[in-house]
Amino acid sequence: MEDTGSGLDYGTRPDRLFGDIVSADRFFVRSHVDTPVIDADSWSLYIQGDGARQPVSLTYEDLRTGFPLTSIVRTIECAGNRRVQFGREVGQAFEGTQWGRTAIGTAEWTGVRLRDVLEVAGIATDACEVVPESLDAIRARRPLPLAKALADDTIVAWAMNGEELPPDHGFPARLVVSGWLGAASIKWLGRIDVATHHVEVPWNTIDYVMIGPGYPAEGDQARGPAITEPALSSLVELPWPAHLCHGPQIIRGRAFAGEARVTAVDYQIDDHAWQRATITSSGEPGLWARWQFRWDARPGEHVLRVRASDDRGRIQPDSTPWNQLGYMHESVLAHPISVTASP
Repeated sequence: MEDTGSGLDYGTRPDRLFGDIVSADRFFVRSHVDTPVIDADSWSLYIQGDGARQPVSLTYEDLRTGFPLTSIVRTIECAGNRRVQFGREVGQAFEGTQWGRTAIGTAEWTGVRLRDVLEVAGIATDACEVVPESLDAIRARRPLPLAKALADDTIVAWAMNGEELPPDHGFPARLVVSGWLGAASIKWLGRIDVATHHVEVPWNTIDYVMIGPGYPAEGDQARGPAITEPALSSLVELPWPAHLCHGPQIIRGRAFAGEARVTAVDYQIDDHAWQRATITSSGEPGLWARWQFRWDARPGEHVLRVRASDDRGRIQPDSTPWNQLGYMHESVLAHPISVTASP
């Protein structure tokens, strides 16, 4: 794990990625405050609000045995991923967790569909938002449009990679919101409000929003538009900087497009022409795509650039427009690689 220096946040090193799924002990940890200690036997999930027909309280046992089971493999990424690289690009240090390329990971999440849980309370015809709330000290909240809350792959999870959720990843239950920023996948879930009006909270008005020129504010209190999907991005499964021996190499990496599908990944060595990498996994919406290419590495100093494309026609750009909080970095990175003539 990579320590960001916050005492709470730890990243997944790209050179320690092996399979499609990241093990729980290597999956990045993002927490605003200390991990709460929660007893599952006394825990309850409360569903309420003016958009619910009746308040409901569900125990841990209710959640595990009272609804159809579902498992999804999905990628979660913090909106501040690559904040350090963004700062270097624009020549300033951004406040916030100092993520390198490490605030992203994929796991198999098992639980129940959020819509099945909400149906127990009954959804009013004029309901428009669902607001999950955490049981940590700051009671984190991130509203979801009703359509996203009812999606097939928005789930209340109690297991990660076939094991009980670890405390740092949301035990006893967390939300998994496919293709959206990590802040939407509320951990340590304790309450869900169903609302008939737009809800403004700190996590969609002053944080996890885009603040700056070209980002008009939305709502009464918001400083900028709320982030939904993370940026289109790619990463190389090598240390930064990388050191390789000369000769044939297979270079691997990942690309992620949020709710879109990764359709292509191209690479460039030094100033040579861009070439197409081979995508080796599906890269479906909500899930990263794995890619690879063969390179006959010659001794010397090299720069590798990788750019992803998706089914919306987006291509990673060379630069990212500035925003105050250093979110949504999507630029093509110049990855330094030193190749030696002998081991």
